[in-house]
Amino acid sequence: MFMGEHHHNIDDKGRMIIPSRFREALGKTFVITRGMDECLFVYPMEEWQLLEKKMENLPFTKKDARAFTRFFFSGASECELDKQGRTMIPATLRQYAGLSKECVVIGVSARVEIWSKENWERYFSASQESFSEIAENIADFDF
Repeated sequence: MFMGEHHHNIDDKGRMIIPSRFREALGKTFVITRGMDECLFVYPMEEWQLLEKKMENLPFTKKDARAFTRFFFSGASECELDKQGRTMIPATLRQYAGLSKECVVIGVSARVEIWSKENWERYFSASQESFSEIAENIADFDF
């Protein structure tokens, strides 16, 4: 399980250090793709394969299903770590998420998310105000 918030920078070549506590769980190769809310989703291969299976069951006759799978899979890139624990984030994904220098890497249960610092701060501020309401609307358990 991935959890926590970490701050890292992307270098001029598009490489970013993956937090050490995430590296083992991600494994040697993993997938980075476009996520929701202008961030990137990072999945261990095992989790990616489960997600692929679920997506295969979406009805291709539905326009929204076709659009979502195109968006999600066309941005996917198989990545790996170098000896320093860095990964190369493809330019198209960096552009999509607005990644330039300062980034926030967060653990979100079965996946990791990579945010530009600006996008994360904007998202977090907006969501923080409505966290209780969101929890009330979706959670069937007590915290």
